[in-house]
Amino acid sequence: MVRFLHTADWQLGMRRHFLEAEALPRFVQGRIDAVARLAELARDQACQFAVVAGDVFESNQVEGRTVGRALDAMAGFSCPVYLLPANHDPLDAGSVYRTAAFRRGRPNHVHVLEDGRPVEVAPGVELVGAPWSSKRPRRDLAAAALDGLDASPNLRILLAHGNVFESYGTTPNPDLIALDGLTRAVEQNVVSYVALGDRHSATEIAPRIWYSGAPEATDFREADAGGALVVDLTREACEVVRHDIGIWRFAEHEAALHHDDDVAALDAWIEALPGKTTTALRLKLAGALSVRAHAALEAALDRHRERLAALQERTDDLALLPDEWSDWKLAGFMRAGADELAGLAERADGHAARDALALLYRLQEQGRLEEPTARGLGA
Repeated sequence: MVRFLHTADWQLGMRRHFLEAEALPRFVQGRIDAVARLAELARDQACQFAVVAGDVFESNQVEGRTVGRALDAMAGFSCPVYLLPANHDPLDAGSVYRTAAFRRGRPNHVHVLEDGRPVEVAPGVELVGAPWSSKRPRRDLAAAALDGLDASPNLRILLAHGNVFESYGTTPNPDLIALDGLTRAVEQNVVSYVALGDRHSATEIAPRIWYSGAPEATDFREADAGGALVVDLTREACEVVRHDIGIWRFAEHEAALHHDDDVAALDAWIEALPGKTTTALRLKLAGALSVRAHAALEAALDRHRERLAALQERTDDLALLPDEWSDWKLAGFMRAGADELAGLAERADGHAARDALALLYRLQEQGRLEEPTARGLGA
């Protein structure tokens, strides 16, 4: 039996434009910290080696400091590590793997799979890589790596990167990976396991064919990102166990808001979120609120925005109900302005007007509004 770590899609150096400015450096460093946690996982699980099935770096233009910090993190592995160049970091003339920073800092136990030749990684265990040499290979690289390989008495692991498509004959894009070729290779003992990268959620495609998912979440709607796979492999059996190692979270939440209590409940739900500094939250809000309740909502979101890594809200389906104007401490020009905003807020595209009206309400409640005088207007 051989035990190894299957991971992919580190995308070191990745940035996310929607993160708060202070959160972005933490996100970049957090992906490198995830590599250190993968090294701990491999050590704790007594893995004999680790495979990274593509997209180690976000691009071939990552900063030298990112390369250096990444290699320092990889130095923490106590077992050999095999990296597969893929679409984000292909092995072309400008590849990050050919830079002086990478070659100078690469630990001896870190290896780049530069071609499809089988590599013995342990007695009776081989790796076959399908590296990308450009961003548009125009062919199924996994199929090319398998071409010419016969059934083997060894345990053989294929590393490939890309989207899997079901059949050669109907593949709409030549650089997609044909699933029937992979399953046939497994059934005929050409390979014993296929370690895939590209899909950021851990996914079993077929027996012995897995996407590991990314070790850290990268975007919303990634169901099983934030982990890695520990694989126990023999000719007769394959056991795959997913381990959580990620700390970043991209959460989505929908809420129907009609009353003050609904706003309070949403406020409490956000407050209870763990790890706010590593959480990006996207809200979809619907319903109808009074100006007073809308102002309370905006105040709550402003407070949470200061602690979350990012907060986005979609309010297309959130309507504004007019309050009793007699409760407002406004007159003259300000009352006229509020009336105009209220009219605009009723329109489908009145998001800015609703926010402005809520802000106006908050300011007058805080006593920070004064009616312009004739002198103030320059008379």
